[in-house]
Amino acid sequence: MVAATGVGAGDLVATLIAGSRFGYDLLWAAVIGCLVKIALSEGSARYHLATGSTILAGWRSLGRWTSWYFGIYVLIWGFIYGATAMSATALPLAAMFPVLPLRAWAVLAGLLGLAFVWLNRYQAFEAVMKVLVATMFVIMVGLAILVAPNLPDLLGGMTGRLPDGSLFYTLGLIGGVGGTITTAAYGYWAQAKGWRGPAWLPMMRFDNTIAYAVTGLFVVSMLIVGAELLHSAGIALEDSDRGLLGLSDVLAARFGPMVATLFLVGFLATAFSSVLGVWQGMSLFFADWWYQLRGADAGGDHEGSGAYRFYLLWLTFPPMLLLFADRPLLLVVIYGAFGALFMPFLAVTLLLLNNSQRLPAGARNGWLANGALAGSALLFAVLATQQIAALLG
Repeated sequence: MVAATGVGAGDLVATLIAGSRFGYDLLWAAVIGCLVKIALSEGSARYHLATGSTILAGWRSLGRWTSWYFGIYVLIWGFIYGATAMSATALPLAAMFPVLPLRAWAVLAGLLGLAFVWLNRYQAFEAVMKVLVATMFVIMVGLAILVAPNLPDLLGGMTGRLPDGSLFYTLGLIGGVGGTITTAAYGYWAQAKGWRGPAWLPMMRFDNTIAYAVTGLFVVSMLIVGAELLHSAGIALEDSDRGLLGLSDVLAARFGPMVATLFLVGFLATAFSSVLGVWQGMSLFFADWWYQLRGADAGGDHEGSGAYRFYLLWLTFPPMLLLFADRPLLLVVIYGAFGALFMPFLAVTLLLLNNSQRLPAGARNGWLANGALAGSALLFAVLATQQIAALLG
């Protein structure tokens, strides 16, 4: 679930754009994005398993301000992400089936995600996600192998270069790769899966590491495609539905229409898996926040509740207003940048909670976890400050 939800349209589009504009120069940012998400996701799930409550209950113990911060943020985030996910899912559909405009496909994608999550429980959700993640992984990694990356240039992308005009895309890569606020939803899926108690910590850590290894391989594959097919040919993805069609045309010219169609299928699986993952996981997150605000126990098991269904509707219908902007690729990058603004809060609160007496001694942060979380907090704080300054300037 982590790999399928975290590796979404934001990763694919932002990485393709970065690759097309800057070649391999921002590879380091994509890799760092995966590494810091391992620490953030593991820390959140560890709190769930070690305490038997949820990360939201931990935040509330730090002060009621955290609940209001989360509530305001998650409503704004859901409004932006809903439009992002629907637009991204519509891009390959409009390319393959131009019988409907992009906006209509986006609305249909949102409605399909709403209906599926509304009518099904976690077990059915997991089964469908397995199919989607297998599809997107095989196609996208296979495509990267097909385009034959330049290994010296690929390794050169790990030197930490920051080309002129790349700050916005760097923030989008680090903030969006592997999920943003969805990293904290991992604990809810662990509970839904039946993982409860500290005995599950080794399994959770193994699972989380494998998930982000898959995420990293996927993202590197997309950067290879962007760098080799677009940057080397002097093609930049346009901020419109034509951008995706342009990449599909490049693939068709070089490898034939079958490969171009497979790319669109892989893109569709990537985007729609994130629709389902966010519609389900973040609705659990929101429902837990709502019922805790009203004094309920922090169990996190609110699938199908009124608040759960409210957030499903919130993700689907209000964001449709943003679909009229007709800037799908820009919307995806803005989502990644906005998502990064949540990361310092998550990292700092995990440092406070997972070093506290609330956790058994064996489940508290070690030096590696503390170092990763502190580094994540500093990194995201610096990037977020630079981005805000750039926007205001």
